[in-house]
Amino acid sequence: MGNNKYKILIVEDEANIRSFIKANLETSDYQVLCAETCELGMMMYASHHPDLIVLDLGLPDRDGMSLIQEVRKTDTVPIIVLSARSNERDKVEALDLGANDYITKPFGTEELLARIRAVLRSHRHSEEKESSPGGKFQLQDLLIDYDTRQVFVGKEEIDLTQTEYNIMAFLSVHAGKVLTYAAIIRAVWGYSDYGSVKKLQVNMKNIRKKMGVTPGEKRYIINELGVGYRMLAEDEA
Repeated sequence: MGNNKYKILIVEDEANIRSFIKANLETSDYQVLCAETCELGMMMYASHHPDLIVLDLGLPDRDGMSLIQEVRKTDTVPIIVLSARSNERDKVEALDLGANDYITKPFGTEELLARIRAVLRSHRHSEEKESSPGGKFQLQDLLIDYDTRQVFVGKEEIDLTQTEYNIMAFLSVHAGKVLTYAAIIRAVWGYSDYGSVKKLQVNMKNIRKKMGVTPGEKRYIINELGVGYRMLAEDEA
């Protein structure tokens, strides 16, 4: 099978958007499958095992959220949600259910392609990571050594608390993926309470300060406002 192309499934009921995305993806050398309902999307997902799903939420038969839930029971295939719903609650719900990224309509072709590349990369990367725990994460001049639990910027070791290190490690294993506040809190503290987000933000502020990042500077970690944080993917410098 000489076909190394990534297979992308588009689940979108608006024909013009569907054909627009399909044309752009095929030009970029992806193999594209299309479905216009949630039901058909599930069937095509099951029979074709795509490498990535681009999913609209407002589908005629069922809400796209239910497709995320179904797929996530058994599979980590990357899912990028494409939606006209721009409110934070929908974004957070989709990401908490396991979507890898969320793009609001209308969107630019270049942005969509860049997000697809980043998600495919980080997915391949976390699969490699999971099969070989330990090792290192490198992003620009940032280095995280999972074995020794050390973090370096350039040659300088950054003195992080246990909690700060755990936050950095969790974000880096999922580099390129937006992680909601709730997901980070669960991973780091194992529970969520009323004050958790504040606690996470305080830790993040300390991490940035220790790493010499000025407020608002998009270095290493991006704050997706109202939603969560995202560690840049390794070649997204």
